[in-house]
Amino acid sequence: MTDKKPVLTWFRRDLRLGDHPALTAACESGRPVIPIFLYDEVAEGQGAAPRFRLGLGLKVLNKSLESKASRLIFRRGEALQCLRDLIKETDAGAVYWSRLYDPASKARDIKVKEALKQDGIDARSFSGHLLFEPWQVETKSGGFYKVYSPMWRAVKDTEIGSTLPTPSRIPAPQTWPSSEILASWEMSADMQRGADIVRSHCMVGESAAASRLGAFIVNGISNYAEARNLPAQNGTSNLSENLAYGEISPRSCWHAGMQARQEGKAGAETWLKELVWREFAYHLIHHTPHIVHSSWREEWGAFPWKTDERLREVKAWKQGRTGIRFVDAAMREMYVTGRMHNRARMIVASYLTKHLLCHWKIGLDWFEEHLIDWDPASNALGWQWSAGSGPDATPYFRVFNPVTQLDKFDKDRAYVSAWIAEEQGDPPQTALDYFHAIPEQWSMSASDPYPDPIVTAEDGRKRALNAYENRDF
Repeated sequence: MTDKKPVLTWFRRDLRLGDHPALTAACESGRPVIPIFLYDEVAEGQGAAPRFRLGLGLKVLNKSLESKASRLIFRRGEALQCLRDLIKETDAGAVYWSRLYDPASKARDIKVKEALKQDGIDARSFSGHLLFEPWQVETKSGGFYKVYSPMWRAVKDTEIGSTLPTPSRIPAPQTWPSSEILASWEMSADMQRGADIVRSHCMVGESAAASRLGAFIVNGISNYAEARNLPAQNGTSNLSENLAYGEISPRSCWHAGMQARQEGKAGAETWLKELVWREFAYHLIHHTPHIVHSSWREEWGAFPWKTDERLREVKAWKQGRTGIRFVDAAMREMYVTGRMHNRARMIVASYLTKHLLCHWKIGLDWFEEHLIDWDPASNALGWQWSAGSGPDATPYFRVFNPVTQLDKFDKDRAYVSAWIAEEQGDPPQTALDYFHAIPEQWSMSASDPYPDPIVTAEDGRKRALNAYENRDF
């Protein structure tokens, strides 16, 4: 390999130019850099909303690269074959990428790295998606943390390296390889008519993410500890959308949060803890990959959750028609915005797995289909935490009461009013948009009567506790 052979920089869930170790290393190599994106077996296997949002992010990333006299080369197909084709076409001598940790991505990357090295290609993976690599943080006795709180205490004072600047120049090759057209992939197609509704709620790209972080640090972080629990308020950073696609680095978020903590802003440490919760989820998915498809606590594999998605109560849950207003408002928020408030996620998940006694994987799969901020690690940990089957889980006997939770966190029903149109004389546009975002075959309208609860808060709690008392493990 000569010094002039290009470096293919493979973008995945790292759609930014700043604080990007793989891109920085490629630019510093002194060789031409060819940025690429592969619509491969992993990317194409995501749900409708993540694929739709990924497409938006790629379009913005390409414009950012063009501002640096570069471009993003798009190819579709099996990852290894696409890379080999590009290597042959460009005479590239290296492929650089940012590490990922979910089972599907790891399996692909291991296969790719081994094969390319056998081909004589310099295949390298870099950090960038996390603050700490999963093998860097260990308990005093060795091994990974299975409980969040001691992990937080172990890392909270760790020195985090400085962020890397955006490359001033991305060396271009003399000749660019051919590229497929991003629009031809129709990545929003499975969103159907919901795409236009959800698109208006997205904040896409590196610049938008930086602005979102800046506004939160100035205006929101001081009250974060309290406001984050109030779903009707804009009390969170909303950066889960941008972190999911790597439009901002966790290191940028960490340094901003630490600076806010040093300035005495009250909610800063609570927010930093949420960043470490994300780390905790990724360390778990790396060390115990079965968390994405089966109960993390093996004994819960014997619990008789319902798994038939044709059940009336599952359909009602999916449609936001359970008759439990907190649950229904949250589900409708997801269809309109592609996101769901974190407090609401806990209520929605608890209701499905405990009041309805349905398997958490039904919810996990449904969220993957509909969340623009879908994240494989956080989604898996969140659902198993709520169901009681996961690490650091809510105790199985703790059953959130969705009615009293609404009284506590949405006293004036502002959140419910924003998303449930039925029985409102003049419902807001957010509530009406739900009926334009959902599949037409659901045959629902704002003039429908609001349903009675399919399972009341009290009845659901009783049957959940009865099921737990009679479990076989």
